Amino acid sequence: MLPGRVATTPAQAREVATELGVPVVVKAQVKTGGRGKAGGVRPAPGPSSAEETARDILGMDIKGHVARSVLVEAAQVVTDEFYLAFLLDRAERTFIVMCSAAGGMDIEEVAATRPEALVKLPVDPVEGIGAEDARRLAAQAGLPAQVIEPAAEAIVRLWQVFKREDATLVEVNPLAATSDGRIIALDGKVTLDDNAAFRQPDHEALADKASEDPLEAAAKAKDLNYVKLDGSVGIIGNGA
Repeated sequence: MLPGRVATTPAQAREVATELGVPVVVKAQVKTGGRGKAGGVRPAPGPSSAEETARDILGMDIKGHVARSVLVEAAQVVTDEFYLAFLLDRAERTFIVMCSAAGGMDIEEVAATRPEALVKLPVDPVEGIGAEDARRLAAQAGLPAQVIEPAAEAIVRLWQVFKREDATLVEVNPLAATSDGRIIALDGKVTLDDNAAFRQPDHEALADKASEDPLEAAAKAKDLNYVKLDGSVGIIGNGA
């Protein structure tokens, strides 16, 4: 991970950039993907630029999510960008790990047009994934030989996070390589399993109450599942 801090105002973004003393990247903090394509992730060479960039991003609507804060993070020059994710495959009723040497904003396009470039393997929930399996996965995905070891370490650690936190998705995109052979998580996304909330009390503190729909919040308080949709047609699901 890179040094950085969350800011909720342009002035705070300037303050963080000043403290870091290096070029930064300003990232919208919203619970959705595609921030880069939507203009929610932008570089800023200095404090003044960070302030202006934060002013542009704060309040931005990205796929229905309003950016109320930004992460001001030290910029990093990288040589390669990879993709790594653990997720619950509901169709196959198992966990899978996905890895690709073609990381970055266009991973969706890679998956659609070059599926062979995205390696998918099942993960036994009891045995998990060890160092040898992780090395094999990284090599099969086409990662350069010089980053196989640090990438394998990142894969094992990501699995530990996925399992420990009862997640249904833990995604790092991009997982980047530096010129000195380090592996850095430049961006990530986590989806937590609400059904496991009873054994994960710390997750409640992560809830973004400000962006939660009032009706959905009221339903959740009564242990009901309610999803607000556009239009005037409602759906009642009564078991399956």
